[in-house]
Amino acid sequence: MDFFELSFFRNALAGAFLAAVACGIVGTYVVVRRLVFICGGITHASLGGVGIALYLGWPPLWPALAFSVLSALGIRRLAAGGGEEREDSLIAVFWTFGMAVGVLFAFLTPGYGADLTVYLFGNILSITAPDLWLLGAVTGVLLLGCGLFLRPVAAMAFDADFMRTRGFPVRAAEYVMMVLIAVTVVAVLRIVGIVLALALLTIPQMTANLFTSSLRRMMVLSVVLALGVCLAGLAASYFLNIPSGASIIVCACLLYGAARVVRAGVSARGIRRRG
Repeated sequence: MDFFELSFFRNALAGAFLAAVACGIVGTYVVVRRLVFICGGITHASLGGVGIALYLGWPPLWPALAFSVLSALGIRRLAAGGGEEREDSLIAVFWTFGMAVGVLFAFLTPGYGADLTVYLFGNILSITAPDLWLLGAVTGVLLLGCGLFLRPVAAMAFDADFMRTRGFPVRAAEYVMMVLIAVTVVAVLRIVGIVLALALLTIPQMTANLFTSSLRRMMVLSVVLALGVCLAGLAASYFLNIPSGASIIVCACLLYGAARVVRAGVSARGIRRRG
């Protein structure tokens, strides 16, 4: 148990807890609103900011945040404009543009490989104090938002048209939620990376949705499941000496598969009893 005395391991545990809370809250909205593809576009577009930052010698986190937020707002604005372009096509443009810019600038940066790998695939053991401050700030904002606006946001997630008839500013709220998604994506980059962040924002929430349809209970269960898979992946990474980001996502996928089996078994027993 001596590894608990290591500062980087304590940072990893704190990061896992904060990421579980942030992803549990935002990911629930993403799954309920069926914004998974948009979330994937925002996630991969952030690579553009990382590549530019590496080329200029800047800390990658803030340029990645700028790229993600601008991509999120751009997708939402163009999709709401009612033009001829389909939303999925617009997402593909931002997705591929961000990744192309990131790879291009990273290629032009001498010795970029090690740093870029951290942001592509994540390494929770490399999380630093500034990363924790950012993740903690994002988590605090999300918890405050839940305390103040959970009920109207939940209603908007399930029926946006109804909320429009009630005078709720749905369009403004959607822009705010897109920004929160982008900020959360960037905040967890150190833990699971650009390629795998989408899974942490969707798989625990999909697992929770198998057992409840309540948005509040789904958020709480998603936080618990996300924390569980983060800790399990961290333990596997530490003891087996394997990449932490991939370990976390593999644990999440295994949990989802087991939950599907349990759900199928419960449904089958219910059918037999009714028969």
